[in-house]
Amino acid sequence: MSKQEKFMREAIRLSIENVNYGNGGPFGAVIVKDNKIIARGVNKVTSDNDPTAHAEVVAIRNACKELGTFQLDGCEIYSSCEPCPMCLGAIYWARPDKMYYANTKQDAAEIDFDDDFIYQELALPYGERKLKTIQLLRDEAIEAFKLWKDSNDKIEY
Repeated sequence: MSKQEKFMREAIRLSIENVNYGNGGPFGAVIVKDNKIIARGVNKVTSDNDPTAHAEVVAIRNACKELGTFQLDGCEIYSSCEPCPMCLGAIYWARPDKMYYANTKQDAAEIDFDDDFIYQELALPYGERKLKTIQLLRDEAIEAFKLWKDSNDKIEY
């Protein structure tokens, strides 16, 4: 068994355990650095009343806390399922070196975890989306961006 298979089996084990314990959806993730699992995550959406508590996001939060950093350079993430758009965005922002997944988004759709509507919505102009989206007070809000741009006391990411 390869080390990648070992780590994926742990993500899968977490996903099965999460269903058996009734903590949330059938999703698990692990983050690995230097061939060692440094963080785990399971879907906690319903148990934490947090729609962002997907397994990958929970694992990223735990790994960043463990490492004391906001980026996961030198890490790999193993997810029991192909990440949804939110998790994929979080993974890109966390910047691990590699991502592995087991189940596909089509597999997830077959059990009513269908993210395709989000991909379709993102392709539409704001005015055509189901979520009404209205821009307000840009002239005031841009001040924070100007301050950030001119600041010499910032940590870029």
